[in-house]
Amino acid sequence: MAKLYFHYSTMNAGKSTLLLQASYNYNERGMETRLLTAGMDARAGAGRIGSRIGISAPAETYGPADDLFARIAAWRAAADIACVFVDEAQFLAQSQVWQLARAVDDLNVPVMCYGLRVDFQGNLFPGSAALLAWADEMREVRTICHCGKKAAMVVRQGPDGHVLTEGDQVQIGGNESYVSLCRVHWREATGDRAI
Repeated sequence: MAKLYFHYSTMNAGKSTLLLQASYNYNERGMETRLLTAGMDARAGAGRIGSRIGISAPAETYGPADDLFARIAAWRAAADIACVFVDEAQFLAQSQVWQLARAVDDLNVPVMCYGLRVDFQGNLFPGSAALLAWADEMREVRTICHCGKKAAMVVRQGPDGHVLTEGDQVQIGGNESYVSLCRVHWREATGDRAI
């Protein structure tokens, strides 16, 4: 029976690496997969999912207006799709998460989503909130803070290295912009701001 999965974490936990490895495992056994990534994130190149350790694969992109149920239905009509993998799932619209859930339920296609849980201000992304509400299974991908504790938060840094506490929720970046921290060190870095 197909399920909707949400693998979540902070930055630099290896989510994209796990996605690429899981897709490779399916492909190695002769099963076809489809990869999706947010069109706004071209850090690995347009239409590519890339990992910090250097592996990557081509993927189709999605934007906020795309109907993902219709896309998966078209793929399913053309081939036997074993699994759909979605990277940068925090950028999904709530309606798109529902479309993925419908693809699982109505088309019997497993969907594995990988993304951030919270932004640099400690708030849920819309796509992540919907996945936390509707996913059949959730798995935390763990990474560590500089102190060795589990990192559950992330700070955004400006070009000068100072921590930013205001700004747009979405700003594409990597190690030059974001640092994963435990909650204690996030509170310290952000001035223990009231939420």
